Amino acid sequence: MEEDNMTAGFEKKVALVTGAGGGIGEAVAHDLAMNGASVLVVDIHGPNAEVVAGAIRERGGKAVSFCADVSVSAQCRAAVEKAEREFGSLHYSVNNAGIGGRFDAITDIEVDEWRNVMSVNIDAVFLGMKYQLSAIEKSGGGAVVNIASIYAHLGLRRFDAYTASKHAVRGLTRSVAIEYATRNIRVNAVSPGPILTPLTRGAKEQIDTITAMTAMKRMGEPVEIAKAVSFLLSPDASFITGAEIVVDGGVMLS
Repeated sequence: MEEDNMTAGFEKKVALVTGAGGGIGEAVAHDLAMNGASVLVVDIHGPNAEVVAGAIRERGGKAVSFCADVSVSAQCRAAVEKAEREFGSLHYSVNNAGIGGRFDAITDIEVDEWRNVMSVNIDAVFLGMKYQLSAIEKSGGGAVVNIASIYAHLGLRRFDAYTASKHAVRGLTRSVAIEYATRNIRVNAVSPGPILTPLTRGAKEQIDTITAMTAMKRMGEPVEIAKAVSFLLSPDASFITGAEIVVDGGVMLS
């Protein structure tokens, strides 16, 4: 993580981050908290969420954990209610939770596998915004960032469900941005490329292959995605909506 000195930026603001029990979501939660936001750390693995929230509190930030399956409507609503109950309002949300599914030919993907990827990667973004937007509007406005992927632009052989779901995140972000543009809520996306997370660090052969694909010849760190997210949420991005920042080390240049 970055240094522990809290800086200005999101004081008196409340943020909700899904999939925040590790990886990119954890980095986003820390960055927002260290810039003054009160953060609801949401993850399907409750103990992981509490570890992250506890670490934020140890650094002087404000954070509370919440265990939720964000593919379930009632639990998405409950997460928003928890943020309002704990911190009084909601100004920002980051819909980061996602899964990859497994590589397989489309003819061999089971319907349940397809639906599981869709439920987490796109249904959860829809359900999150369904409840988040009303709360954000009630608080006077704010911003939403949805986490897509470079595969919201590209095709990936034998990774059909993931690729389709991330294209859908990008489209949903753009359409909702139009709807809320005059309601003081900006809606944007960040599309990460190859990022080092606890799951990828142990796969050296795959990391070497992916690293060779990037113009910068390295994989990114979760904090590098977090900085893009924080920018899009911040007042510095006040005239940006329906947009997307690709953070991929130059993968899409080739």
